[in-house]
Amino acid sequence: MAREVDREADDGSADPLHRQGDPPRGVLPALCATQITSWGVLYYAFPVLRPGIVADTGWSSSLVTAAFSAALLLSAAVGVPLGRLLDRNGPRAVMTSGSVLAAVSLLVVAMAPNLLVFFAGWIAAGGAMAATFYQPAFAAVARWWGEDRVKALTAVTLAGGLASTVFAPVTEALTDTFGWRGSYALLALSLGVITVPVHALFLRAPWPPAVSGPATTTTDEAGSVGRIAKSRPFVLLAGAMLMAGFAGWGVLISLIPLMNERGADSSTAAWALALCGVGQIVGRILYGRLARHTGIAVRTVPVFGVGAGAIGAFALIPGPVWLLLVLATLVGMVRGNFTLLQATAVADRWGTHAYGRLSAVLAVPVTVTTAITPFAATALASILGGSPSLFLVLALCSAVAAVLALGTSTQRTEAPSSGQSRSASGDAPDSP
Repeated sequence: MAREVDREADDGSADPLHRQGDPPRGVLPALCATQITSWGVLYYAFPVLRPGIVADTGWSSSLVTAAFSAALLLSAAVGVPLGRLLDRNGPRAVMTSGSVLAAVSLLVVAMAPNLLVFFAGWIAAGGAMAATFYQPAFAAVARWWGEDRVKALTAVTLAGGLASTVFAPVTEALTDTFGWRGSYALLALSLGVITVPVHALFLRAPWPPAVSGPATTTTDEAGSVGRIAKSRPFVLLAGAMLMAGFAGWGVLISLIPLMNERGADSSTAAWALALCGVGQIVGRILYGRLARHTGIAVRTVPVFGVGAGAIGAFALIPGPVWLLLVLATLVGMVRGNFTLLQATAVADRWGTHAYGRLSAVLAVPVTVTTAITPFAATALASILGGSPSLFLVLALCSAVAAVLALGTSTQRTEAPSSGQSRSASGDAPDSP
């Protein structure tokens, strides 16, 4: 396969302006633009439009939410086979076709005459999410940017983090004039107009040969992927991501109820959630410095540990309000780091030779957790007697994630070839 990729790269027909070994020009701003649009339309528009959907159709809020959760679950299942295509052929076909599917599926949602068609539209949208969200964008950056991927990944995640800031107010404004159906139709058309041509035109650079990482010990690609996915570091890493993901999403879902239970009014509670978003941006900006000064697994442990401490403080400290707002910002910083930890975990440990598949497998527990957390967190809060008790459970989950992360380091089992490189941070891999 590497020889085939080399021939394609040498041909240069895909992009004559791209010099082999350099990141292709125009790709990073293109991915930033399409991540803002894809996340904004496919994900963040839904919570704004959900009340209007329920009021207009008479469908229950739980069923409407279940359709959206079904999309997230399908995106987790579809991500693995899509990762195989990404590893083999690059992101252009996957992300372009995913953008087309996204526009069409949301038009189906907008015109759905009944709940069955509404579910069908969202299930199709789940496939589009897998093809357009972070995972294919991360795969593109990991392969094209190589050792410089941390800065590029940070830019992409910063763009994704702005999606709610841009599209939540836009969606609200559209709803006032066009209702939920008209809003989804207009958002679907705008998504198609922006993302389809951008993905088709800017992702044309040759797909460079992959680089094996320190824990890759075979040139048999399928066998290597299977061995890595079953290895102790990978299994522990998946478990850590699952626990940390549940903790992080649980905080977001339950932060406003907790603030209300602490005596904060609705405006202050909203500010807490907003500061959590600000913290995510700050955390992503600071991640590059953290990566430069820590090893592959070592950087994961303190991030999850700090998360456990901040979430636990929420559960135990009733105030004052300003301190709760500081804790919300700190939790947001941890969440911002979590996104980049997930994005760099595979390439830092096992290289880019099967990044698409391995990162998709790693994303499955996180995506499933994202889908079920709204229901699970609400149920736990009710069973445990309130949000403070729930936050203690979430803090414990983050602490377990930190402990699991201790076992996720890999060791160099063979000397690197001339084509292999150090991790994205520039540090040598962690010792076992």
